[in-house]
Amino acid sequence: MLRMADQNADPQRLPEKQRGPVVLRRSRSIEPTTTDQRLLDSRGPADWVHTDPWRVLRIQAEFVEGFGMLAELPRAATVFGSARTPPGSAEYELGRELGARLAGAGFAVITGGGPGAMEAANRGASEAGGLSVGLGIELPFEQGLNPWVDLGINFRYFFARKTMFVKYSQAFVCLPGGFGTLDELFEALVLVQTKKVTKFPVVLLGTEYWGGLYDWIATTVQRDGKISPRDLDLLHVTDDIDDAVDVVNEAYHAWEETH
Repeated sequence: MLRMADQNADPQRLPEKQRGPVVLRRSRSIEPTTTDQRLLDSRGPADWVHTDPWRVLRIQAEFVEGFGMLAELPRAATVFGSARTPPGSAEYELGRELGARLAGAGFAVITGGGPGAMEAANRGASEAGGLSVGLGIELPFEQGLNPWVDLGINFRYFFARKTMFVKYSQAFVCLPGGFGTLDELFEALVLVQTKKVTKFPVVLLGTEYWGGLYDWIATTVQRDGKISPRDLDLLHVTDDIDDAVDVVNEAYHAWEETH
């Protein structure tokens, strides 16, 4: 609806147009077509599908799909690790055994759905008869979900995917990994530290790989007062798969008691 301002009442006002809840004034009020007309006219460039308002709908759709798919998921643990871990390596077999042990303890195993350590954990869970879940991400150098995923969804946006990892998991277990694993690790630690999530253990499996990081956090970050001494308790470093699964189990039972 285009209307002219009453020039006698307020000579400073210029033409105004309302586009739904949006008000357009001055030069922005002049549009050759209406929203309905542009919607129903299929001709012209498709640039509109890349605009921010349209992205909001895509983001909303990712949350709806994720919530819908995972809402009835049983208790679960998320396993992170490098996509570059080669099949048959010691780290791959470690992830495979971890997935099997978590499944045996009654946990669904959630991973990023990719190859390497993620595939190993999904494979171990699937082979043990557990539920193997993959939350993939659109990347230029990865090809979809690994074949051991029983229940999977691909995301466009990292932040939507991260929400699913945290919302539907009761613990994170990190196998050796790179930037992606570190990103998820520290995001989880921040959420626990700030009490955005509770009763949420973060286990680092592999002392040789993770020990240096833990020592730096303890001797530099904590020593300089950047974190409190009790923040170190948010991390559990171990080489023992049984120990890792026990930590996950104990945290879940503690969460159950409070709910």
